[in-house]
Amino acid sequence: TFRKFLNEQGTLDQYSLILFVASSSQRLADLRLVCQFATEKSIPLFYIHSVGLYSHFSVQLPDAFPIVDTHPDPASTQDLRLLEPWPELTAFMEAKTVDLDALSDHDHGHVPYLLLLLRFLEDWKKLHGGEPPKDYKEKKEFKSLIESKARTGNAEGGEENFDEAAASVLKSLNKPSIPSGLKAIFDELETRSVYPDAANFWLIALAIMMFHVSFKCLPLSGGLPDMKAQSHDYIQLQNLYKTKARQDIDEVTKRIRANEEILKKPVPVAPQEIEAFCKGAAFVKLIKGQDLLVTVKTVDHNRISPMAQMLQDAYSYSLLPVYIAFLAYDAMYEEYNSTFTTESSTPLEGEEPSLEFLSSKAEAIISDVLAASSGGEAGDSDFRLETMKRVEPVLQELIRADGAELHNISALTGGMVAQEVIKVITKQYIPIDNTCVFDGIASKTEVFRI
Repeated sequence: TFRKFLNEQGTLDQYSLILFVASSSQRLADLRLVCQFATEKSIPLFYIHSVGLYSHFSVQLPDAFPIVDTHPDPASTQDLRLLEPWPELTAFMEAKTVDLDALSDHDHGHVPYLLLLLRFLEDWKKLHGGEPPKDYKEKKEFKSLIESKARTGNAEGGEENFDEAAASVLKSLNKPSIPSGLKAIFDELETRSVYPDAANFWLIALAIMMFHVSFKCLPLSGGLPDMKAQSHDYIQLQNLYKTKARQDIDEVTKRIRANEEILKKPVPVAPQEIEAFCKGAAFVKLIKGQDLLVTVKTVDHNRISPMAQMLQDAYSYSLLPVYIAFLAYDAMYEEYNSTFTTESSTPLEGEEPSLEFLSSKAEAIISDVLAASSGGEAGDSDFRLETMKRVEPVLQELIRADGAELHNISALTGGMVAQEVIKVITKQYIPIDNTCVFDGIASKTEVFRI
């Protein structure tokens, strides 16, 4: 039996990921066993189901699934540290802008915009009690100040570096804060003990948190945007940021090595791993995995009540009705297959799969979902009927297909699954969390957390 197969010593222990492809002959009990096994072993699990013109797949990740290399938009990764410049950066700014008005048009038009921002920030602070521009109004005033300093009587009729400085005011002059993704990790560390056999991720995250407590900021990423500047100035500026980033990495590394000594960790964390985390610290992501939704009845109401909220939007184009239809389809075949004996393929008793049988299961699921959001009440009968109208076309297609897959729908679904599998295995980019539904009739895909 499937249970015996799973219980055999080491049957699936060698695998780092499980793909469970649904069929009409499966039993939900088998899926529950795999879910339980994947949870106990912290192995990612994919459940894939394709019938006719519809398909869906769900991902069950371990309770805490961290991703460091999320590949954020390069424009969003720039940490210029303009409100808290370090001494070397300030000294470079002073040297390049000490007599800005006396510079030639060529030199004036090639001062890196970061240095212009720092220069005019110093001037602003002298007139505002040492405080930088705080709100939108003050930043608009600061932007106007920069624009007023640009030369317009030159051959170009303006200066690109001043335009760059003015354009970056709103996004560059913000005090450093902890992004939500990293804050979730710090919150997790408050309740999680770091042991010698803990994943390197948690040891680095702890050191990053200690770094933030000490310096009130995250390690500098070291990246620098393109800008109008002379090559030697840009290279020197680039080296300043890279040097500072390296110093921050060294600070984090010192904390990691101290913690390794306390924990007596046998294998030290690789420097490359520390560097990658430090550079992307602001964009790390912690996905809180949860078990697959195999059946609605056995799930906490707090988990399925959001489904009711989505259903209650009468004008919604959500694909949630497709997902409900698949839940009903699984429930129907679970009941149908349970009527078989172990020796024979002939059902003992029970209803044959049919549209009426499937509809009854869908109605029961919708009632359970609505009850979860209304304190146990079954919900408005008119709304249940309206929801069933949105589910019925999907039910008809599932019955028409009779469990058969269409090659183009399954191929497309397989491609999406492959993409998510690569994300999970490499821990790069952010995988879906946690269910994806595809409507082959409308050529539409939707992802939601259930």
